[in-house]
Amino acid sequence: MKEFVNFSNRIKENVCKVIVGKEEIVDLLTVSLICGGHILLEDVPGLGKTTLVKAFSRSLGLNFKRIQFTPDLMPSDLTGINYYNQKSMEFEFKRGPIFTNILLSDEINRATPRTQSSLLEAMEEKQVSVDGSTYPLEKPFMVLATQNPIESFGTFPLPEAQLDRFLMRISLGYPTKEEEKDIIKRYKEENPLEELNQVVTKDEIEYVQRNFKYVKASDEVLDYILDLIEFIRNSEEVILGASPRATLSLFKASQAYAAINGRNFIIPEDVKFLAPYVLNHRIITKTKSKSMYSFVLKCLDNIKVPLEEI
Repeated sequence: MKEFVNFSNRIKENVCKVIVGKEEIVDLLTVSLICGGHILLEDVPGLGKTTLVKAFSRSLGLNFKRIQFTPDLMPSDLTGINYYNQKSMEFEFKRGPIFTNILLSDEINRATPRTQSSLLEAMEEKQVSVDGSTYPLEKPFMVLATQNPIESFGTFPLPEAQLDRFLMRISLGYPTKEEEKDIIKRYKEENPLEELNQVVTKDEIEYVQRNFKYVKASDEVLDYILDLIEFIRNSEEVILGASPRATLSLFKASQAYAAINGRNFIIPEDVKFLAPYVLNHRIITKTKSKSMYSFVLKCLDNIKVPLEEI
């Protein structure tokens, strides 16, 4: 597991040259990358969501593209179009910005549902279909989408089917006083993002994505995950519980998180740390104003933690 620890630490150390006090968030991005998952960053403007994505992308050295989602954005603006080339006298496919490794979908909830849904196939199957032809996306492929949870004017809330495609929904939150002072000092003369270099190779990314699945889980840990999912589904406060995709996502994320912490087995603490991020956007309660993150934490308090003999 040394390869996973070294891989994660290099990314975290590099990104934290730009982003102050968000080590756990960087770990979550790394976990999602290893699992081949996608992240929804939901927070108010100005907290560094876009900067975080750019720093993460630069650390990986992968192709990066940013799309500003607006109400007039069409699906073809993402996927690409077939156009007639007068020189060759044939139709050719012009690839859209979705053909990249890291796609920043900025303010995704400002696009119409039709445009939002054009991401579904790409996120789930890592391919794009245009005019009856299917085009595979380059690996790795990761969508990092942002949205403002406060402003509702001119927005189109993501449907449950779209939300379920995201491995995690994360909120950065405000920095502490000391962290904000550090931010001022770092940015008072120049932008540290400009000096950021690649710290991992594509071969290393392929290695961790291929080998994290060998992290083991005991029956007790599997039961711990399933007990949590079942408790949420049967809660009187819940209208829509977590899907089997959510269960599998939590398991895979726990495997990757265990690996970057130097273990080849999952412990209950891995599940407990990740569950609020993996499940908070997949649950609907009767009280919609309720914080889903806090709700998952409350549910975890009702699940007996297995005592494993390791």
